[in-house]
Amino acid sequence: MTPVMRKPIAFLDRDGVINIDKGYVHRPQDFELVAGVATAIQRLRQAGYWIVVVTNQSGIGRGLYTEADMHALHDHMKAKLISDGAEIDKIYHCPYHPQATVARYKADHPDRKPAPGMLLRAFRDLDARREGSFLVGDKDTDLQAAAAAGIPGHLFTGGDLAPFIDRLLTAKA
Repeated sequence: MTPVMRKPIAFLDRDGVINIDKGYVHRPQDFELVAGVATAIQRLRQAGYWIVVVTNQSGIGRGLYTEADMHALHDHMKAKLISDGAEIDKIYHCPYHPQATVARYKADHPDRKPAPGMLLRAFRDLDARREGSFLVGDKDTDLQAAAAAGIPGHLFTGGDLAPFIDRLLTAKA
């Protein structure tokens, strides 16, 4: 029997990488995809990556919206991407924040980036390999989470995500 090859993970932050960061985006009408994101996800999938979103969602802890609101937005996001031929495998979120106003979310949680909790859970849940895995984020905390998980982090500063991902994939080849 041939052993199954474990796949690496391409971790993507949500706000600022998948969608335009307009500050606490939680309603479908405010959600706007970053240019080239569907093409970038397609290319990552074709290159053999799991596609995993890791997103701090302190707006939940701050009482600005609920987890149900966020899940509805994620359903909307996944439907938009699927209609463009791109699919996300898993989404991890962290509603916790040390200054949260909603008591149940007031914590310095190990899932909150820059901590690596969400990434480490994804590695376990998907039985993925770290070698070849990486994270694309738009903040230093994203890169710190990647480093803490033992993988490279890449800073996306905006524009079209597809050529950014193409450069990463070419560099890995």
